[in-house]
Formats: sequence, C-alpha cells, structure tokens
Amino acid sequence: MGKEHSKLKPEQLEDLRKNTAFTDEEINEWYRGFIKDCPSGKLTKDEFKKIYANFFPSGDATTFAGHVFRTFDTNNDGTIDFREFLCALSVTSRGNLEQKLKWAFNMYDLDGNGFISKHEMLEIVSAIYKMVGSTMKMPEDESTPEKRTDKIFRQMDKNLDDRLSQKEFIDGAMNDPTIVQLLQCDPGSSS
Repeated sequence: MGKEHSKLKPEQLEDLRKNTAFTDEEINEWYRGFIKDCPSGKLTKDEFKKIYANFFPSGDATTFAGHVFRTFDTNNDGTIDFREFLCALSVTSRGNLEQKLKWAFNMYDLDGNGFISKHEMLEIVSAIYKMVGSTMKMPEDESTPEKRTDKIFRQMDKNLDDRLSQKEFIDGAMNDPTIVQLLQCDPGSSS
C-alpha cells in the first residue's frame, strides 16, 4: 500500500502544474509531505482541525478550521485529497488579491447561494475572533464580532440589501485595503 502513493503519476503532475502556481519540484515536495502526514492520501476534517489548531495555540481554531476545510474540499466528499489541498494552497499563498478574495468569498458564503448574508459574515468573523483569542487588541468599533460585521457591511454593501454579492465583496476589498485587514483580522497587515 505504501508504494501506491509514493510518487505522483505524470498526468497528476501535469494537472497540478496547469492548475497551481507551483513548480514540479515544489509539487513533489508538497506531495511527499502530504503523504507522510496522510498516508491514505486523504485528510479528514478532524485531522485538518488538529493541524490548524497548532497555528493558533492561544485560541480555539476548531470552527474556523471547519470553514477552511469546507472551502478546500471542493468535491464535498468529506476529505481533502492532495489535488484539493495544493490547488487551495496555491490560491491562498500565491494567488493575486482577486483570486484570494474569490476564495475567501466562497468560504464566507456558507450556504453557497452566491451571496454573503450578515449572519454568514458574523459566523466567520466570530470564528476568527475565537481563533485569535485575546492575543489581538481591536479598535473599539471592531471590539466584538457583531461590530466588525456591521463595519464590513457599512463599507461593502453598496446597494444596502443586507447581503454581499461577490462583486461587492471583491470591489469593496480591492478599493479599500482596510477591508482586507478587517477580513484577515490583522490590524497590521494589508496583503
């Protein structure tokens, strides 16, 4: 069994070369690490949450990791295979701002209806607040998930329908770097 996952097939490598921003060498390196950590070739939601929790030891990353997992698991089979993992990693680490925002939009759009409701935004923002714990000092108008959600909607919801289309979300973020900071929950970062 160990041998069947030891190396990517040429057609898999070609597919990943076309669909990611990684070189052949990087793809193979990521694959070796993925198979080492996930010998079955699949990453479960629980395994993903455990890995994610290591990055946020002072907070509770469980809920947010679940949302990230859902966005990585593009075929909705309850696991992340190497292709799903690397394609998502490529967008989140090497994609341009618009690609990253489209990916983020899909994570925030919990029901997949093409819009982000205030409830959906609050769900994600609350998960982020739980994840970062008390390690971040927030301005008063962002001191709670509700205040941050209201602030994002005030800045992005141009037609005032209490939901964000993908266009409103992307345009709002691209036209105002502070919104990207709000979405990332990082007052000191704008990328």
